[in-house]
Amino acid sequence: MKKSFLAGLLILATTSAFSQNLQSPAEFLGYELGDRFTRHHRIVEYFNHVASVQSNVVLQQYGETNEHRPLVVAILSSQKNMDRLEEIRLNNLKRTGIEEGSAADEAISIVWLSYNVHGNEASSSEATMETLWALANSENKSTQEWLENTVVIMDPCINPDGRDRYANFYNQFGDKTPNPSLAAREHYEPWPGGRFNHYMYDLNRDWAWQTQLESRSRIKLYNHWMPHIHVDFHEQGANSPYYFAPAAEPYHKAITNWQRELQDMIGKNHAKYFDDEGWAYFTKERFDLLYPSYGDTYPTYNGAIGMTYEQAGGGAGGLAVDLDNGDTLKLSDRVAHHTTTGLSTVEVASQNSQKIVSEFQRFFEEVESNKAINYKSFVVSQTNNADKLASLTTLLERNGIEYGYATAGGRKLTGYNYQANRQGNINVTAGDLVVSVNQPRGTMVSILFEPVTELSDSMTYDITAWSLPYAYGLEAYASTTLLSSSSTKPATQPAPSGKVDKPVALITQYESFADVKFLAAILKEGIQVRSATEAFTVEGKPFKRGSLLVMRSDNKHVDGYVQTVRNLAEKHGRNLYESSTGFVDRGKDFGSSAMGLIKPPSVALLAGEGASPTGFGPYWYYFEQEIDYPVTVIDTDYFSRVDMAEFDVLIVPTGRYDIFNEEMLKDLSAWIRDGGRLILVGGALRSVVDSDMFALKSKLESDPKPEKEEPEQQKFEDRRREYQSSNIPGAIYNVKLDNSHPLAFGYDSRIQILKRSSSRYVLMNDGWNVGVLESPEPVAGFAGYKTKERLQNTLVFGVENQGAGAVVYFVDDPIFRSFWENGKQLLGNAIFVVGL
Repeated sequence: MKKSFLAGLLILATTSAFSQNLQSPAEFLGYELGDRFTRHHRIVEYFNHVASVQSNVVLQQYGETNEHRPLVVAILSSQKNMDRLEEIRLNNLKRTGIEEGSAADEAISIVWLSYNVHGNEASSSEATMETLWALANSENKSTQEWLENTVVIMDPCINPDGRDRYANFYNQFGDKTPNPSLAAREHYEPWPGGRFNHYMYDLNRDWAWQTQLESRSRIKLYNHWMPHIHVDFHEQGANSPYYFAPAAEPYHKAITNWQRELQDMIGKNHAKYFDDEGWAYFTKERFDLLYPSYGDTYPTYNGAIGMTYEQAGGGAGGLAVDLDNGDTLKLSDRVAHHTTTGLSTVEVASQNSQKIVSEFQRFFEEVESNKAINYKSFVVSQTNNADKLASLTTLLERNGIEYGYATAGGRKLTGYNYQANRQGNINVTAGDLVVSVNQPRGTMVSILFEPVTELSDSMTYDITAWSLPYAYGLEAYASTTLLSSSSTKPATQPAPSGKVDKPVALITQYESFADVKFLAAILKEGIQVRSATEAFTVEGKPFKRGSLLVMRSDNKHVDGYVQTVRNLAEKHGRNLYESSTGFVDRGKDFGSSAMGLIKPPSVALLAGEGASPTGFGPYWYYFEQEIDYPVTVIDTDYFSRVDMAEFDVLIVPTGRYDIFNEEMLKDLSAWIRDGGRLILVGGALRSVVDSDMFALKSKLESDPKPEKEEPEQQKFEDRRREYQSSNIPGAIYNVKLDNSHPLAFGYDSRIQILKRSSSRYVLMNDGWNVGVLESPEPVAGFAGYKTKERLQNTLVFGVENQGAGAVVYFVDDPIFRSFWENGKQLLGNAIFVVGL
């Protein structure tokens, strides 16, 4: 353990009753922190121990992971503050306007420290025990003084499932004496590693979207408190010095001067202690404040100062690892560094509590007048699909965002039309969904809905566009006018039941992801379903292409199928039409080949070495948690030995695979010709591109060869920017759709996708180019100029028929991070409908 700052904070009392009751982490665990990796349950036990003997520490469980590990926080302050903790919390919410009334004139800062969001960045959960010990120790005069005006909330492990995956690996394979050589097995985790949660999601990118159980549970508690400072503890490469605030550009323009200033103050305080110890560090590089779903940006856009701290180590760090400079980095060093910055943060919060609280209140008071917020209201047309509107409002509610409904129609405004991608006239009608910035979370509203995010620097760490109307596929408008609205949703007439005694067909429209879930539920019941490949009208009722039909002629041997479908329709909120005839008014009769039979597919999903864990995870989650349809996960280790005749569909998520040699591709092609459906996503397309057995090509022979240019002198300092010129970190593009093809059933003639790949695939001569890039210019976000030159008229989604089967190509992941809602029906089509 290092001296000076830490020595002063961790001093132990040896004679008091306090020391006899409260144990240090080493006393409780039976080993020194840094000697081994502590499993999650033992960390929770230590937190519970501290709370059980200290009346000013409260342990609260706020959720449970998919693998049933508890999610907990410790809340601590002075005893005086703990005795009125609920009053302090409510006073803080009154400052934001979330709670009504005037807040008491007091200056108590609230600091939230979050650890181990990435499971294999494991030193932080070790450090959380040391930090808790320092703060809870009544003999420690410095920390007790800080707690007089500071409430500290500590989440010891955001990602328990991932942490234990890593800790179990290392405790199983680590040598008795830690081997610092990077050649040692203990520095190489097996796939998928411990970084991710159970479903392989990166929880540090899920704060706003809350697709995961852990995120939804945590944000509910976070919004219950709305802290003033939030720190997210991480690790990076073993040879990188420690990183702390201030962050790198780009900063989002909505970030206030005070939020920038306090980052500087905290960073300088850290630097004082690091300089004293001779510990290396860096600031203002690499980790920016733009993408809204991080553990630093989400708090920042909710009025706090959000920061990322990055310690060297990561999954390869182990208990000890050799560094390039000849030193050896030990786990105990990593614990000391994270403990220092955690305590230093609390110190600055206490010393500046009055200013922090007053600026926090000011943030919420001045949202509407913030000149960085261009648009004041966002209008989402009520003519949008009801399921998509419901998905959007669910996300808003999870984030504590208020919304209402326009009360008067016929109002004409000017603003930004998302679908047209331009400024124009807006016609607001009564019942339209209205989300305005005139609310406590108005800054977050502005950022989540902003049509185009302004970049002060293209060197960003993540995607550069995420606007909700595009992600949810909604007709929407952004207005500079502040619109009033009512919280009461206009009443709608319920659809008539229209039940008939012996329906020829039960029919429903097919327009949203909710319809995919309904389709999956019917197929699971062994009920046969058809899809209309052409629009039709029956008994005066029009149905679009893709509509689902459950016909008596297909299911006469299925007992009670009509009532089963009715029950499922009610469960899934579907409007079911019951037709007494198969003779249509317009289009093709129900017995026509235009009513294609959807066969319940047996689906395999590839995982393992080569697959991107975060590419695989959302597909696994899609089946298990979103559509509730069986899927068999197959590992690349034994894929060559699997009898693919058992399966109708194989999904290969994005990744870099080395198993698809020529022999494997021949076998796959034969399986496809026998009726199999291969779905390739993102990087998986590289496994078949330019093969004689597949139609996908990366370039045309007729492509003009670039003229030879004179070499230019390039500056070494610009090497990262030069890379960005050929990169798309994440931008929104318009895609022209052939919605007559089953892959695009349920969509209009255009869709917006989040493009992250600069790979270029030309339009297929022997296939269906279902989705084609309309323009090389993105609708929103950054794309390097060298990449844009090559993208026009290239493939985005496509289908190649081979014999009785097909190959579906997704150049970019249609359900990226599970937050891109408008691609989920597209994936459902690939699984269930393609091949009609």
